[in-house]
Amino acid sequence: MRFDRSDGVFCHVTSLPGAYGIGDLGEGAREFLSFLGDAGVDHWQICPIGPTISAAGESPYQSPSAFAGNPLFVDPDGLVDDGWLDAADLEPVPDFPTDRVDYDAVREYKLPLLRTAFERFEERASEADRAALDAFREREPWLADYALFRALSDARPEDVWTDWPEALRTRDPDALADAREEHAREVRFREFVQWAFDRQWRDLRAVAADEGVSIVGDVPIYVALDSADVWASPEAFRLDDGNRPTAVAGVPPNAGDTGQRWGNPLYDWERLAETGYDWWLDRFRRLFELADVARLDHFLGFVKYWAIPADSDDPADGEWREGPGRDLFEAVERELGEAPFIAEDLGFEEPAMDELMAEFGFPGMRVPQYADWCAAGNEYQPMHYGEGVVGYTSTHDTDTWVGYFEDLPAEQRDCFRYNVGAEPDDPPEWAIIDEVWASDAILAVTTLQDLLGLGGEARFNEPGTLAGNWEWRVTRDALDDAIAEQLWELAGKHVR
Repeated sequence: MRFDRSDGVFCHVTSLPGAYGIGDLGEGAREFLSFLGDAGVDHWQICPIGPTISAAGESPYQSPSAFAGNPLFVDPDGLVDDGWLDAADLEPVPDFPTDRVDYDAVREYKLPLLRTAFERFEERASEADRAALDAFREREPWLADYALFRALSDARPEDVWTDWPEALRTRDPDALADAREEHAREVRFREFVQWAFDRQWRDLRAVAADEGVSIVGDVPIYVALDSADVWASPEAFRLDDGNRPTAVAGVPPNAGDTGQRWGNPLYDWERLAETGYDWWLDRFRRLFELADVARLDHFLGFVKYWAIPADSDDPADGEWREGPGRDLFEAVERELGEAPFIAEDLGFEEPAMDELMAEFGFPGMRVPQYADWCAAGNEYQPMHYGEGVVGYTSTHDTDTWVGYFEDLPAEQRDCFRYNVGAEPDDPPEWAIIDEVWASDAILAVTTLQDLLGLGGEARFNEPGTLAGNWEWRVTRDALDDAIAEQLWELAGKHVR
């Protein structure tokens, strides 16, 4: 097992408190880490931290880069401290809502600040600052293609890159050289923003380490089609001669549904194997620059994956294909050592997946919202969790525990209380937190919403919908000392 018995809290960066409309890497994040430190929490779990786009509903799982950081997370006060902004540049701060993110308003405020900071850097940066940015460029080989991709995307906002002129779409060297010259200033701006993000994130990670908190990052198995990843590394994906997908990801129909067509391009695992999985190793290296632990989303896809012809809209037209399995993770261990992965294995029964997880010691996930509380021995009831799992009270994709509990049939609520020994007037959120913490699960994780006892109005994401997701935020006042103390006592009680 790659973990000690421990606990964690999920709260995505966007949800942190702060003055600028969205959680960022500034004071609100440090206050949250102080709250976790006071509570004795071992892990802070987040969603992917890449850039988001409004066309994808701001989903962190449909980012234009698997390597870059979200510019909206850059703390304006940190740019003032660096000398790239003046305090007066931040005024007036709009009257942002404190309980949710208005992404359009945040972009309208923050993006001009980032451009002003870049212009100041261009005008007055010292040799040491310029050398630091050059060192970042050299250290991060993905950066040049990402910056050019975003510059070209901005120049053609109505198109995805598969609609670009052929020379750009297929990465003709002369066309790329011309584009870099034409968009040189925008490319430098994009590189500067990523440097600023990287500096601030590393500072925040140091604060987390001082508080005794490790960061659990998130790796979506698939990347967005309209991303620098696919455009810059077409050889890693199953594309045709024009660099367009030949097949896309999804899941097959099951009883009661027609399946799902996600549309993400699929990996060319055979070609990746020939390179020693270099693209994936680069992705994991970048991740472990930013996080201590990684949750691998849709872990089944590493074992087998559903491939739907790109010209079909019907998931039933797909077929199962074999993934890389142990070969990939042996390559990871050779290059990176014993990487601490959590496998998201929810909803699928596949012996080969279970065997792979057991071989490498990757814990799976258990979420009690999937439990039948009146069925003896149900595997999603926390008292039946084994050591080789991470037990959650809720996830970013489920309702909050209170929202879930309020919608439960009365019989299921009664069975839940009976199973966990809760009285009718006991707060249901603390009853489930106590039960998950008491379980044999190697890691026990709750969401910040569940810690605060919030209902369905605080749900973070509802899969299959675009509007209203990824918006919930916590206020500074909600990070209460009494809650931290209660969580601290619970960890001591259950030896976490």
